[in-house]
Amino acid sequence: MELIIAKDYREMSHQAATQVAANIIVKPELVLGLATGSTPVGTYEELIKMRKKGMVDFSKVTTFNLDEYIGLGPKDEASYHHFMFHNLFSGINVKRENINLLNGLAKDPEAECRRYEKAIRKAGGIDLQIVGIGQNGHIGFNEPCDVFPTVTHIVDLSEETRRVNAKFFKDKKKVPTQAISVGIGTIMKAKEIILLANTKEKAEAITEAIEGPVRPQVPASVLQLHPKSVMMLTEQAAKGLKRIFDKSSKFSYIEKKVL
Repeated sequence: MELIIAKDYREMSHQAATQVAANIIVKPELVLGLATGSTPVGTYEELIKMRKKGMVDFSKVTTFNLDEYIGLGPKDEASYHHFMFHNLFSGINVKRENINLLNGLAKDPEAECRRYEKAIRKAGGIDLQIVGIGQNGHIGFNEPCDVFPTVTHIVDLSEETRRVNAKFFKDKKKVPTQAISVGIGTIMKAKEIILLANTKEKAEAITEAIEGPVRPQVPASVLQLHPKSVMMLTEQAAKGLKRIFDKSSKFSYIEKKVL
């Protein structure tokens, strides 16, 4: 596990986008796993800027999103389908046929889970997966539970997750109770994983994920076991960590500068 601590959100976003762009330059046909929520928006803005400057080409990239609310369609402004086109896809030259999104209106959500899992396998798996982290330690919509879910599955959203995400809904009473999420097992099969966290509200979850034991009650803790995972944090999100300056620690402290 590599630990990168940026001074602020802008610096973290720039560093994350630079790493994504570098992966695409090395492998133009990259299979890229994407996350939603407030945290990756800055990274997506940076990638759009890079594309406009001709620094990176998304024409051969294939994307897979981590999750979607059950009951929300593409035209719903709170859907992750709408989120991705608004915050990234409309600003880059990724081909529409290479964009993979979960269908929140699928008549058979279980079949939709199987379809999506099959599509990921057919694409050869995820090369680079971006994830965020919830205040309860979830990644994707993999909520704290007793066993790490392996494949794409239906999730009952916790009250905490629904409360935190209510800010994205005009009517807070209409926050969905269920979602479809790529499972921990599929996430862990990605060749590289970048976790982004930028607020003090995430500090406790980050500390438990990095310094605590690996356990499904803190889903993000499983990233300790990944051979190429990167925790990209702001100083606020990292403030609870105790071992980052300890030379005997398995973590490295890297201060990045925006050029």
